[in-house]
Amino acid sequence: MSLARLLVLLLPVLLLLVPLQPAQAAAGLPQLFDQALSLSRQGDFEAALPLWNQVIELAPGDAAAWSNRGNVLLALGDPEAAIADQTRAIELEPASADPHLNRGTAEEALARWDAAAADYGWILEHVPATDARPRGQALVDEPRASALYNLGNVQGSLGDWPAARASFEAAALERPGFAMARSSAALAAFELGDLDVAERQLRQLIRRYPLFADARAGLTALLWRQGHLGEAESHWAAASGLDPRYRQEDWLLSIRRWPPVPIEALQQFLALAA
Repeated sequence: MSLARLLVLLLPVLLLLVPLQPAQAAAGLPQLFDQALSLSRQGDFEAALPLWNQVIELAPGDAAAWSNRGNVLLALGDPEAAIADQTRAIELEPASADPHLNRGTAEEALARWDAAAADYGWILEHVPATDARPRGQALVDEPRASALYNLGNVQGSLGDWPAARASFEAAALERPGFAMARSSAALAAFELGDLDVAERQLRQLIRRYPLFADARAGLTALLWRQGHLGEAESHWAAASGLDPRYRQEDWLLSIRRWPPVPIEALQQFLALAA
């Protein structure tokens, strides 16, 4: 379904004093949708929310509008309302993968791991794998790769790192160039003690993406664990300059969702380097 439909933004006083006629609302709907979508993409969620409310009031059967408003509500810290909106989007468009992916993300925010895994599983069951698609079909936004990556995060949160590693590796195969999935797979290998594979994968990522902070921070932790302090310091200087959040243990655990062994190694390195 197209993401372009909605109404030109009018001054609030005009909205109060001049009710829109049905024909006018239909004519303006694409512009309003585009404005709401643009604000959402810019991260201006407080400004986007009232526009999505207007869109849904004018077009209550638009599944994309419900799903987009759900994403905004999640960004504003209301995962319960986000789940309700994504559920409504699924009711309106049962074959769409996006609301399942978005609902799973909201369920993760509430640590509803089984529910999130079920939504990601729905995508994996109903969306064909890349190699099963007709030749030449575009993969603009691959929901299977995102579902596999998110499922890996769920499995990691439940402590099942072998399963998480397999999901991250599958996500990287599904979407070539999915650097975060490859980095997560390497960190899962680190967690499981497969250090040679983890090091090789992290180094490959850094060669391809020199400014990728996650791989450099992961390699810092791995090198320190192996006793290579000098090279660890070199990679850390790059990683911390690129993204200072890697200094924050809580962020690594709760937001980035690193495994515990790499987190512990990096924290030990930081304590020594302080």
